[in-house]
Amino acid sequence: MPGAGARRAAAAGGGTLSSADSFAVPEAPGRVRGCEGPPGRTGNRGKPGPKGKAGAIGRAGPRGPKGVSGAPGKHGTPGKKGPKGRKGEPGLPGPCSCGSGHAKSAFSVAVTKSYPRERLPIKFDKILMNEGGHYNTSSGKFVCSVPGIYYFTYDITLANKHLAIGLVHNGQYRIRTFDANTGNHDVASGSTILALKQGDEVWLQIFYSEQNGLFYDPYWTDSLFTGFLIYADQDNPNEV
Repeated sequence: MPGAGARRAAAAGGGTLSSADSFAVPEAPGRVRGCEGPPGRTGNRGKPGPKGKAGAIGRAGPRGPKGVSGAPGKHGTPGKKGPKGRKGEPGLPGPCSCGSGHAKSAFSVAVTKSYPRERLPIKFDKILMNEGGHYNTSSGKFVCSVPGIYYFTYDITLANKHLAIGLVHNGQYRIRTFDANTGNHDVASGSTILALKQGDEVWLQIFYSEQNGLFYDPYWTDSLFTGFLIYADQDNPNEV
């Protein structure tokens, strides 16, 4: 430290102390001034000062190029099953398989005699068509081999008498028709649709003995009995 006298002299003269003056050691009377010593060691680093305020946010730089796609991640664990949805609207009908495969049955037969016996199956013994062989000319009955819906029809020529004829299913009349003879030849007809099971029988018979006018002439008239399968049962079709 400078001596008090030096400080006062500087203050009086209006000057400032130099570094040499600040570290000068007043010479003692009768002593020689020593040499300047080496610099002292660097002091320890001071503690960090307080954090300054954040600067303003800079503008975003240009977007960099797209990076290389990473490897696919692992599959996650399956989620829980969701609740059952509402029932949807009915779909369109599927294609019909009616009469497909071997489910075929059809016949058309004619008589070759007039005035058959009453209350017995009329034997139509002239075969025009017998698909599947399900009409039996010996018994006069159609025997169902393919369960399903069938159409039956008949056209009977009558002469000289009235005609009371009916279509029978397993012993029960399903339809009956009556045609009055007016002195000329006439035609009686009828038709119906039946649901048949395997083994069911269908035939025609005269149901009133006094009205048996069924007539046959090989040259100009026929009496016909016809039936055919419209469609087979689809739940358990029987292929024959």
